[in-house]
Amino acid sequence: MKSNRTSSGGVCPAKSDKNISGMCPVTGNNHGDERPGSAGNADGKSSDPRLVPAKCPFGYDSGTFKLGPLSCMICQALLHECSRCIPCSHKFCKACVSRFKDCPLCGADIEGIEPDSELQALVDSFIDGHARIKRSHGSGETEVLGGKNKVIYEDVSMERGAFLVQQAMRAFRGQNIGSAKSRLSMCAEDIREELKSSEDNLDLRSELGAVLGMLGDCCRSLGDSPAAITYYEESAQFLSKLPTKDLELVHTLAVSLNKIGDLRYYGGDLQSARSYYARSLDVRRNAVKEHPAVASQVIDLATSLAKVADVDRNLGNESTAVEGFKEAIECLEKLKLGSEQASLEERRLSVLHFLHNQLADK
Repeated sequence: MKSNRTSSGGVCPAKSDKNISGMCPVTGNNHGDERPGSAGNADGKSSDPRLVPAKCPFGYDSGTFKLGPLSCMICQALLHECSRCIPCSHKFCKACVSRFKDCPLCGADIEGIEPDSELQALVDSFIDGHARIKRSHGSGETEVLGGKNKVIYEDVSMERGAFLVQQAMRAFRGQNIGSAKSRLSMCAEDIREELKSSEDNLDLRSELGAVLGMLGDCCRSLGDSPAAITYYEESAQFLSKLPTKDLELVHTLAVSLNKIGDLRYYGGDLQSARSYYARSLDVRRNAVKEHPAVASQVIDLATSLAKVADVDRNLGNESTAVEGFKEAIECLEKLKLGSEQASLEERRLSVLHFLHNQLADK
């Protein structure tokens, strides 16, 4: 069998033993823990006898995951622009298999690829109908319908939005950005549709803000800075109107603003970059005021201070820049972390080292 050569030096996915994990911005659940029985009691079954667990026949559900017939074994997500290798006929996402010279499954030379529209249509139909209806669990008493107890089902697999985000995250980690963008666009469209009848639903607005930020990441990875900025700005627009008690929401908002600042900065628009960095800084100052004991918020604040100071220096405002760097250093030097916070301490020291270097270069 031939070695699996890839133009980017990749490793054959069939031999990869990496665990796939990630936090879903729609539900907040960790879909990396996808083992049977990860929810409910010890054997994975509900303790309520009225609840009848239903499993997706292809394995795309909240309790299990397997690479089924609709999956690409390279990115480990549902097939996107399904393509057939010639001559071996193995099927993958077009973007995924295009990186390889040999088939990742059998090692045969890839002489060409051709679209498999029939299988892609099946995938699209599967997505369109998957977990579209949310099923509620009932409130304690069995409903009687026609003289019979009404069976209350758990979610058939996963709630549709969480399912789409899960698939997008798999595709993004597998470097199939087009697939990730497609799934996130569908998720955003679904949430927008729900918002038409529930405009004041804060959860939906928070979910949409997070998904739009991920769409911005996709566009940024694809080199489409204008589209990325549009998504980040819309994300920030939704998130900035929500209550600031949720630290994860605050973090997402500040990150979106910083990402716009980064794109403006590297595009040469320093004034615009400073404006977005300053907005992110204000968000983080308020977060630290409300949650002064949260170490990660203090480090985020120091990072934002450094970003604003760096732009000030590039704009010729050296004294203002030095003040910003010194304030950031003071924040970090006051922060005392325990031995159980080793990762935060490593981050604190890294930012602190950067700041001292900036002052040394003045």
